[in-house]
Amino acid sequence: MRAIADTGFLVAFVNRNDQYHEWALSLAQHVTDPLLTCESVLAEAAFQLADTASALGLLETGLVQIAFNMPDHSTRLVQLAKQYRDRKPDLADLCLICMSELYPKHPVVTTDLRDFRVYRRHRREVIPLIHPVTH
Repeated sequence: MRAIADTGFLVAFVNRNDQYHEWALSLAQHVTDPLLTCESVLAEAAFQLADTASALGLLETGLVQIAFNMPDHSTRLVQLAKQYRDRKPDLADLCLICMSELYPKHPVVTTDLRDFRVYRRHRREVIPLIHPVTH
């Protein structure tokens, strides 16, 4: 499986007390290539876990790899920030939208359906998602 990892998935994978932990563990068994992510997602994960070593450990184990250089895409990130100003997006979400444009065959693995069901790549295209089933 090739995909782009969002913060919620990484936190759920590491945190045994997360409501999506079992889902994240199950999904990780199907990962054949490192999941692509960005430094902003890792920073958020480290903060939410209160454990920088565990967040960085995801790089060392090969579950994820950094595949985004923010300075190369700053113009697009500013455009996205303006486009979604009303949603008050965080930097990680903006980077993931941009990454979805760069890697269109990669779905975003997320627990954040509230935002990712609204976000669009190239202004109109739905971003494919992998997420836990919620009721």
